[in-house]
Amino acid sequence: MTDELQGPVTFVPADRRANAAKRRQLSRRMFIGASLAVAGGAGVSGLVASSATAAVPTTSASDPYPFTLGVASGEPTSTGILLWTRLAIDPIAEDGSGGMPQRAFEVQWELAADPRFNRVVRRGTTAADPRWGHSIHLEVDGLEPAREYWYRFRAFGHVSPTARTRTLPPPNSDEPCRAIAVSCSHYEGGYFEAYRHAAEELPDVVLELGDYIYEGAGVAGRFRVHPGSTCLTLGDYRRRYALYKSEPQLQQLHQTAPWLVTWDDHEIQDNWAGLYPRDGVPTDAWRVRRAAAIQAYWENMPLRPSALRPDGELQLFRRFDWGRTATFHVLDTRQYRDLQAHNDGGRTWWFADGPVQADPTRTILGDRQESWLLDGFQGRADAWHLMAQGVFFAKRDITAGSVTTVGSDGWDGYQADRNALVQGWQDAGVSNAVVLTGDVHLHFANELKADFHDPDSATVGVELVTTSVSSNGDGSDTVNGGPTVLAENPHIKYIQNRRGYVSMAITKQELTADFKVLPYVTRLGAPIGIGRRFVVPAGAPQLLPA
Repeated sequence: MTDELQGPVTFVPADRRANAAKRRQLSRRMFIGASLAVAGGAGVSGLVASSATAAVPTTSASDPYPFTLGVASGEPTSTGILLWTRLAIDPIAEDGSGGMPQRAFEVQWELAADPRFNRVVRRGTTAADPRWGHSIHLEVDGLEPAREYWYRFRAFGHVSPTARTRTLPPPNSDEPCRAIAVSCSHYEGGYFEAYRHAAEELPDVVLELGDYIYEGAGVAGRFRVHPGSTCLTLGDYRRRYALYKSEPQLQQLHQTAPWLVTWDDHEIQDNWAGLYPRDGVPTDAWRVRRAAAIQAYWENMPLRPSALRPDGELQLFRRFDWGRTATFHVLDTRQYRDLQAHNDGGRTWWFADGPVQADPTRTILGDRQESWLLDGFQGRADAWHLMAQGVFFAKRDITAGSVTTVGSDGWDGYQADRNALVQGWQDAGVSNAVVLTGDVHLHFANELKADFHDPDSATVGVELVTTSVSSNGDGSDTVNGGPTVLAENPHIKYIQNRRGYVSMAITKQELTADFKVLPYVTRLGAPIGIGRRFVVPAGAPQLLPA
């Protein structure tokens, strides 16, 4: 595919200001008396905000800095927010402990109505427990709707970065929303410059669509190399998250807006499915690895304490109403799915379309999540319904001619679930359906058909697929097989093989999507450009070039 086919890209100069997040040289010495131990520790249910305040223990400025992994927020409501941090004085310590002693520590927190903290509205203390990697998941409620807040933590004589967050609008609001969708940040692929540019847009919310980390061993010859082997244990996954979270651009975007997160596959293993590993053969070792990865994901994401269930599963499908303007349905397309169609031990994921992919007994969502999602379409027909999830939704035939070849890892491999979902939003009268997707390391803009086997059927929604933050390196102005994909799939309107993200402006009248692109990621300072802009009118699902 040529640059002419994709359309012109306009780049703007990169912001050359020095990033406020500086890498610190950290002492590895174990510290004694640097913080107040919390007697007995706290379980998951104890990781919520305390109404009491406590003085931070007297310490020296030379004590190790504990906020090396930054701070974050998520799970917004119209009256509350979830605040996150994880203490680590040596982020990639060999045992995954972050260099922290194996005891609980008390951490102060503050939430203010201004960035200088002249108007503090909530403060207290909470426990950082070693059982959960010294992570903090702090639920703060009783806040004002549609309001910006600033927060920070304090421990060991140090103050964390100050970060911005916000609450959702009240239920009767028609407030517009500015949202960013990101996916696939591979440390070995390049710098996370897309995060920096996304932060500079000051979005209202960030949607993370999966592959926040990559679990594989370091590969010699890549731009930069993962330290250590493939992640298998809780300590391995904790170290990998610490490596990624030490990136200043990632910290910058977390400090700018609340995140709504879901996973895809690399948070555990490439192309895992439900209870099955990539090769389709579950073992006791796989179950232990899966449980470790689930815990590490929860520890490192701004998720509620209740998201980590007593049975070890993670509750990731959930819903957020942006007033009357939009509903964000965050989906989990990994944990409940059946094994991929025609699984051959993970050697390939592309097969001729046929009855196995259409088997009505096979699911990608699971019955409970599918029922929850269909119920969520009811009673809000005129709102935008944005489904944030991991894998390609539209039909994608990659072979020219009469044979249809589709991927088994995306929704093409679970067509009954896709058909039920498309029919479900039509039955509910939803005319503003938008699927948000990551995974494929390319930008795509797709119109969604009532029947993908009939290209003349009605367009009933759109899919916006964000390219990767850094996976696959710099990319190029060509797409391998791109002309064939466009010719065989007339509902696919745009493909782009650069790194970046999708930026959306959502109003009651329309949704505007900018496919943001970077010319390179293997060196710092890349400018940002708009590869293509589309407008989707409310009530008329189609992609109109703007």
